Amino acid sequence: MSSPTATVRSRPAARLAALAAAAVLATVGALVAPPAAQAAANPYERGPAPSVALLEASRGPFATASQSVSSLSVTGFGGGVIYYPTSTAEGTFGAVAISPGYTAAWSSISWLGPRIASHGFVVIGIETNSRFDQPDSRGRQLLAALDYLTQRSSVRGRIDASRLAVSGHSMGGGGSLEAAVSRPSLQAAVPLAPWNLDKSWSDVRVPTLIVGGENDSVAPVSSHSEPFYTSIPASSEKAYLELNGASHFFPQSVDTPTARQAVAWLKRFVDDDTRYEQFLCPGPSGSAVQEYRNTCPSA
Repeated sequence: MSSPTATVRSRPAARLAALAAAAVLATVGALVAPPAAQAAANPYERGPAPSVALLEASRGPFATASQSVSSLSVTGFGGGVIYYPTSTAEGTFGAVAISPGYTAAWSSISWLGPRIASHGFVVIGIETNSRFDQPDSRGRQLLAALDYLTQRSSVRGRIDASRLAVSGHSMGGGGSLEAAVSRPSLQAAVPLAPWNLDKSWSDVRVPTLIVGGENDSVAPVSSHSEPFYTSIPASSEKAYLELNGASHFFPQSVDTPTARQAVAWLKRFVDDDTRYEQFLCPGPSGSAVQEYRNTCPSA
C-alpha cells in the first residue's frame, strides 16, 4: 500500500520541477530575445558602424573579388565587370548597376566598382550595346544588367533581388533616371553629371541622389542636374550635391566626395541602414562642396 501513496505524493514535486524548468527556459529566452528583435528590425544592415574615415577610405570593410561578363553571354546590354564581397557571413547583399557615359567604356569610371562593392554591395559595371546609346537605351540596359545579376549570374545567390539600385555617368546618369521611372521598385538611383533632353522627372518615385559639377560644360547643372533634382517630388526622397569647380568628367577619376555620398545614399536606401542618416542630414560641407540640398529622409 505504501508504493501508490509515494507515487501520488511525487506528482506535485514533479510538477514543481517542470514549472521551475519552464521558468529557466523563459528567462533564457528573454535574455536572447532582444538581439533577435533588434536584428529583425533591420535585417539588411551590413558592416561596422560608419564613420567619415570609413567612407573616405579607398576601400570599405569588405574584401572583394571581380569577374568579367562577356557580351556573348548576356542579352540586353554589352557585358561588363561584376564586383562582389567575398564573404557571405552577413547574408545577401543589395546590387547596383552602373553605366558609363557617351562614347565611354566602363573602364572610364571603373574605380566605382570595387569602391562601392567593398561597402557591402554587388556591383555590375556595364559596357553598353553602342558607345552612342542614348539615355533611354542605357536605362533599359541598366535594368537588363540587374536582371542578369539576379537571375543568371554566378553571384546571384549573394544578392537580395528586392534591394537594387542604378547609377551612371553623363548619358549613363540620364539612363539611371530613365531606369528609375521604368522600375519604381528600385531602392535608389545615383546619377552622376547626368545628361538628358527630358528635364522633368516628376514621375520618379525612387530615392535619388544627383551629383553635378559646378563647371560642367557638357551637361551644365543649370540645365541638367538642378532642374532634374527640382522636378523630382520631395516625397520620393532626393538629394543634390554640386562639387566645387568640378567639370563634367569628375567621375572619371577617383573622387572622394562623390564616393562618400554615393555609398551613404546606397547604404541608407538599399540597406535601409539608418546609421548613415548622419551623412545625409545635414549633409556634406567643406571646400569640395559648392552646394548641397536634401529632403532629409526621416530616420
